Amino acid sequence: MTFQSATRLRARFARGLSQMYGEEVPAYTTLVDVSAAVNEDVVGRRGAAGERLGSIERVTAERHGAIRVGSAQEMAQVARVFAAFGMHPVGFYDLRDASTSSVPVVSTAFRPTDPDELAANPFRVFTSMLTADDPRFFDAELRQQLQDFIGARTLFSPELLALSDQAIEHGGLQEPDADRLVQLATQAFELSDDPVDHAWYRRLEDVSAVAADIGGVASTHINHLTPRVLDIDDLYARMQARGIVMIDEIQGPPRWDGPDVLLRQTSFRALAEARTFRFEDGTVGPSDLRVRFGEVEQRGIALTPAGRELYDFMVSVTDRRLAAGEGGGVRAEVARTVWEENLPRTEKELALQALAYFTFTLDEQVWAEVGSSFPGPRVSLTELVEAGAAVPEPIVYEDFLPRSAAGIFQSNLTDEGSRDDAQRGIEYDLAAMSRIVGRTVADPHDLYQRQQDDSIAALSARLGLTITS
Repeated sequence: MTFQSATRLRARFARGLSQMYGEEVPAYTTLVDVSAAVNEDVVGRRGAAGERLGSIERVTAERHGAIRVGSAQEMAQVARVFAAFGMHPVGFYDLRDASTSSVPVVSTAFRPTDPDELAANPFRVFTSMLTADDPRFFDAELRQQLQDFIGARTLFSPELLALSDQAIEHGGLQEPDADRLVQLATQAFELSDDPVDHAWYRRLEDVSAVAADIGGVASTHINHLTPRVLDIDDLYARMQARGIVMIDEIQGPPRWDGPDVLLRQTSFRALAEARTFRFEDGTVGPSDLRVRFGEVEQRGIALTPAGRELYDFMVSVTDRRLAAGEGGGVRAEVARTVWEENLPRTEKELALQALAYFTFTLDEQVWAEVGSSFPGPRVSLTELVEAGAAVPEPIVYEDFLPRSAAGIFQSNLTDEGSRDDAQRGIEYDLAAMSRIVGRTVADPHDLYQRQQDDSIAALSARLGLTITS
């Protein structure tokens, strides 16, 4: 028998989901093909600079999925399934107030947390939980009906959960259990052909299309599977040239001539997919739903808390200027100007101002020339970077932006839904999500900081000097 580590299981799971989703949503295959072509062209034009934030092999193979569940119990179960593949909860995202539309979910992302595991296979799944207890969206009667409906369904079979627990305990599985785990996990996210209760679904859809997608059906499914691209603007143009309708704008930071930071995302619009419904008169027949779409992402450098404060400031300035009528109402143009006014134009300046996370490597040639000017025993990182001896290497942002995620959701909704802001919302945060999933949800900043600190410690040992901040 062959042992399959969590790393290999994760790669197989990602491939299985990609194949399944491509069969269900053919436009996804087009998105993957166009992404691969864009990536090859970027590297062809820019050479090594095109792979600054990841090798073309990693970027082209990279995916993130998105799923939605309906309760704390389902969230805890899916955490067990993903843990079997070496994917752990990272970050907390509250989409309820990140959009003008009704999006009653809170989320976390399951992904590898070790840099080597990310390099081996960086599969992530952005996982949202319906906040069925939030009275801003659901009155008392609908809350109870939702809880009853969700409580009566089974998303993950006992066999899948048992195999997941075994894989967690042993760091993987022997064949044929490994095959069975991947098969069952992939099947759990297939689109079901069971009839959908038409009246129940439409009642939830009046509140929120997202709520209907989660609580109006008896199963869950992949909502989108996202490839990574090195030039999202080129991708956007190429998809439109193929006649595929894209959402109105790219979410996240603008295109500009400085370093790419955080995450840029876009998608093609949700497609009408045939589903079977059970109607109010008892008949069963076809109709369609628009809940799944094709998303693509371009990843940049992870920002520190100070960098995120600056990012939030720039977003607020962009909003104010747009509201005042600047830039002809084109967000990308206004945002580009704001970025140029506020954000450093080089990676070195981002590092010196501690606005982004980096690992630091030694330039041997420069150190041979300037090392004698740092007799020790202490030297600041700033001095080493300014001298060119310590070279900042960007740490890629591996996580998500609530406003961008909500913007993608909103762009693919058929209507705004409804909410009663006179009601007091239910509070959720990272600690609450940790209790829900039954394990600690990591703060992304802690993971990036640890990676940066480890590189500084290695550089300190290499130089025989104490490096201060």
